Amino acid sequence: MDECNHCGATFDDETAYVEHLRDEHADELGRIERRRVDELESDDGGPDAAMYGAALGVLALGGLLAYLILFSGGAPGSNGPGGAAGADGPSAVGSVHYHGTIDATVGGQQLNFSRQRFQLQADAFHFENGDGEQWHVHAEEVTLAYAMQTLGIDVTNETVTYDGTTYGDDPNETVVVNVNGEPVTPSEYVLQKGDHVRIVANSSD
Repeated sequence: MDECNHCGATFDDETAYVEHLRDEHADELGRIERRRVDELESDDGGPDAAMYGAALGVLALGGLLAYLILFSGGAPGSNGPGGAAGADGPSAVGSVHYHGTIDATVGGQQLNFSRQRFQLQADAFHFENGDGEQWHVHAEEVTLAYAMQTLGIDVTNETVTYDGTTYGDDPNETVVVNVNGEPVTPSEYVLQKGDHVRIVANSSD
């Protein structure tokens, strides 16, 4: 049974749920939800719509591959020259599925990842079904830095940037980025099953 993240309505099958998203929440859809609506409409539109959607998908994939090769120095999922694990971004989306938890406090406020702005923002890493504590990974080589970027949060060893404010570039500010109680390098650390992420970024004023 599917539950709508926007209004809480429940549906016995996915088609009814996606039709509900299209008809009732068209202006509120996240990227993944919009894709599901587009796929439904392509199915309803017959062979021409399906061929058009497939052509767009090929073009998008070609653009992504070109970007990855140009800017990372290798194919998706590879470690190009000087690249650490996960430096090229996620690979093999859909090949895995595991979970972990997160606790993030920024500017004295604990972030609520159950809010719509944080739900279903990327295929490789996301929160879903209104749950803001358990994250989902659906790809290989998902680094902590990548995961947080999908939520609009830039995390490095020493700084956290959120809503236009950077913490950690001033001696009076505190930044903690831990996984399972140990400090990590976000751009290199690849999330593992059951990881607990803790991020704290505060001004000490």
